Amino acid sequence: MIRASLAALLLAALGALHAAEPIAIPDIDREALDKWSAPYRGWYHWPDHVIPAEPRIPGHEKFHSTDAPCVFQLAGRPDKWFISFIAFNGQGYNSFIAESTNLVHWTNFRLAMGFGPPNEFDAGGCVIGAFLYESYDVKAPRLLKRRDGKYWTLYGCYPRQGGYELRPGYEGVACSDDGLTWRRAKNAPILAIQDSDCAPWEKDCIYQPWLVEHRGRFFDFYNAANGGTEQTGVAFSTNLLNWMRYPANPVIRNRSGGYDEQFASDPKVYRDGDHWTMFYFGVGRGGAHIMVAFSRDLVHWTAHPDPLYKAGDNPSGLDKQYAHKSSLVWNPKDAAFYLYYCACGSKGRGIGLITSKPPPLPASARGEKEKL
Repeated sequence: MIRASLAALLLAALGALHAAEPIAIPDIDREALDKWSAPYRGWYHWPDHVIPAEPRIPGHEKFHSTDAPCVFQLAGRPDKWFISFIAFNGQGYNSFIAESTNLVHWTNFRLAMGFGPPNEFDAGGCVIGAFLYESYDVKAPRLLKRRDGKYWTLYGCYPRQGGYELRPGYEGVACSDDGLTWRRAKNAPILAIQDSDCAPWEKDCIYQPWLVEHRGRFFDFYNAANGGTEQTGVAFSTNLLNWMRYPANPVIRNRSGGYDEQFASDPKVYRDGDHWTMFYFGVGRGGAHIMVAFSRDLVHWTAHPDPLYKAGDNPSGLDKQYAHKSSLVWNPKDAAFYLYYCACGSKGRGIGLITSKPPPLPASARGEKEKL
């Protein structure tokens, strides 16, 4: 009965996508790829981590190696931003929250969601950040949306403690009364490798989700692993609690010899005019790089072959090893994009920042703008 209802959900989701669109989806050619990616090329660098590798969070001082940033706002607080991120204590991940009034300096660090109950699917820690937003427009405020009186996020998680991302990974769904402290909304994973519709490309581990709401349906974009390769797929839901995978997954695949030859991971999807834009990271050609793909219907995607931002582009060496796991926000105060990412390099693993205009820094502290 559950599988039958999920099959109906899949048909409804696909039907909703095309209800006001042509059934034939035209190809996205190189000219369109170049045009649509142009606003996200050429960045100014903040020379240091905005959230350091050793954040020394009160009561959680053993947590380090910050990662997986995601920026959001709460209704009624137009001049304050929040950022979720994770840190690692040698046993597993916890999710934390910090706040800012200028999108550069972050304070008031505290726990958002910790380890799940022992011996359960999220006992090894939770990675929040796939929030339900009021709007997914690329320049909209990242306002959390209430549904049934609560805020919602999907989260990545692990069942075991004692190491770094111990497989298999799962996904859960959490809710919050205030948008700052989160708890399980369902006592079982929403995606697992044991699911009957789990495909070979994702058979070993499921990682971080990204949530989109469109025309009354929910979309979970997520990366998953088969051995040492990762690709990106999508699942559908009508209630955030029960999900069914898209049968034609993965929607972003590895490309032989490309910048995403090994990983095509951590998708972040935004509405961008008449199309959808996905930021993801690729691993290939010697590093982890921020990539981009485009879609007209949320299921058929075309990835640009060239990175938006390459590992090692920050002159400080901050991201000389990896530049990945991004979060994009538009700052109306200076009409600029702020792109947060996990920057691994000369100062360890922390949260870096690049901006589409010079950040509010003394000129002597600014990184040189790179035309990528």
